Amino acid sequence: MVPSVLIDFDGTIALEDTTDLILERFADARWREVEAEWVAGRIGSRECLSRQIDLVRASVADLDRLADEVAIDPAFVDFVATGREIGLPMVIGSDGFDHVIARVLARVGVKLPVFSNRLVPIDGNRWRAEFPHFIGDCRSQSGNCKCAIFGGTPAPYILIGDGRSDFCPASQALLVLAKKSLATHCKGSSIDHIRVEGFSDAMLALRAFCKARKAQPTSAEGTGAFHA
Repeated sequence: MVPSVLIDFDGTIALEDTTDLILERFADARWREVEAEWVAGRIGSRECLSRQIDLVRASVADLDRLADEVAIDPAFVDFVATGREIGLPMVIGSDGFDHVIARVLARVGVKLPVFSNRLVPIDGNRWRAEFPHFIGDCRSQSGNCKCAIFGGTPAPYILIGDGRSDFCPASQALLVLAKKSLATHCKGSSIDHIRVEGFSDAMLALRAFCKARKAQPTSAEGTGAFHA
């Protein structure tokens, strides 16, 4: 079976968390109190995001302008091209929001399936958060359960991510390309991974992994050959 690639968006493709950018620019300051509850583990990200988006006041044009300013990893487009060259199906899985993600991807000319939360406009420049990929028993309590993207099966896949919403799928992936807090989590949880700074590193790791797996198809999985 050819592994699929699950790519995180905020902090991985986008160099900053775009939900935080929305909240910092357009939300009532009370969003930080809600964030503190999430950081303390008292609420999951679904409740956190829902309550925070209720505090946002922004037009569609406001969000479009913000999305147009979002910096992305300069090697992301090349990473996607590399994955396609190798023949790997790729998807973006994010606990962020569709409106910004779609705008950013269109800007850089990348078309990939996206599994994310939704921003639904309502009256008076207000928005409602919807969670079409929420699973009630999600171990990470994310608004978007990334473990469910592949139908809840243990099918092998490759993960590149950076944060808390990636912790659960990291425990199931064949190869974890980890940034920031995901790398720290993997190290502390004894999860095989390669620490990367961005997509430039990830491309090299992806090519090496696929080359090794092709050369040794029966022994690549579970050998522990890839450690940070």
